Amino acid sequence: MAAQLTAALPSYSPATTKAAAGSSPSSHFLAYPSRPRNVRNGVRAQVSTTEPTAEPAPAAPAKPVKISKKQDEGVVTNKYRPKEPYVGRCLLNTRLTGDNAPGETWHMVFSTEGEVPYREGQSIGVIADGEDKNGKPHKLRLYSIASSAIGDFGDSKTVSLCVKRLVYTNDAGEVVKGVCSNFLCDLKPGSEVKITGPVGKEMLMPKDPNATIIMLATGTGIAPFRSFLWKMFFEEHEDYKFNGLAWLFLGVPTSDTLLYKEEFEKMVEIGGENFRLDFAVSREQTNAAGEKMYIQTRMAEYKEELWEMLKKDNTYVYMCGLKGMEKGIDDIMVDLAAKDGIDWIDYKKQLKKAEQWNVEVY
Repeated sequence: MAAQLTAALPSYSPATTKAAAGSSPSSHFLAYPSRPRNVRNGVRAQVSTTEPTAEPAPAAPAKPVKISKKQDEGVVTNKYRPKEPYVGRCLLNTRLTGDNAPGETWHMVFSTEGEVPYREGQSIGVIADGEDKNGKPHKLRLYSIASSAIGDFGDSKTVSLCVKRLVYTNDAGEVVKGVCSNFLCDLKPGSEVKITGPVGKEMLMPKDPNATIIMLATGTGIAPFRSFLWKMFFEEHEDYKFNGLAWLFLGVPTSDTLLYKEEFEKMVEIGGENFRLDFAVSREQTNAAGEKMYIQTRMAEYKEELWEMLKKDNTYVYMCGLKGMEKGIDDIMVDLAAKDGIDWIDYKKQLKKAEQWNVEVY
């Protein structure tokens, strides 16, 4: 697939950036029953038996093959497994969140040399260096891929992640650090990283370039949608040009935790009417009723418009992030659907079956 980047990797601010020396961004066959041996030109030949020859039982009708609405042709899964991971190298590791953010989130780029052929919406596993308390290798942790299939450098030789450093205090008052997230956030350029996968098909993009794609993300749940949006607005492809509507809702606690803000604002300029962007900053914004602005609160401001979109067969919803987000959206849609005599929960199941409701939450 020939593709080129129309925008260079944006600079990050505020950011602490670690870049590898010499690295730079670039832009069924249907099985028909064979003719019986004793049939010539459609007339059954005489056979040596006194009993009539029994006709063969009719073949069972072939089960129809479901054709996916998503870009699933040629998707590779589980090329690399924990016992034999791919070993890449960190090329760049840059902090996305500001100094006043509640926690750190980093964007990192790993070399793959084209050996980890992933698709937008897939994930990879990472195995942190070292051993656990039982002396065994650490178990892999899955992370949604944050780059398009051709990668941030446009050469199909890298993969990017968006990772929040996990640090918390347990019931005993001890500070606990997440093994894999801290390993990743501390990576220096040139460091090796063990990669498994790619995995997942739930979050693959729709085939229809005219689709309406509603993306709902909290925090690092933005990763798969960054991959979608880079393909839509920062790249040119011979076999894909997005002409639909991409609408992103991103929920974060503070403005210092708005991830990839500059990139998305640039996409607004490039995409025009094809891209809509809404932030929900819960600790800094409120709605007209004075309620904190969570992602479902922001969506409620457009609830009638969103419901009209959800009644169309070319609208796709993708949700990635905190699990509680989905319930908040259910609360919005129940009454709207009821006005049209529709049970929202049943309708959502229909959307799910039609691959139009896609959820990856934790």
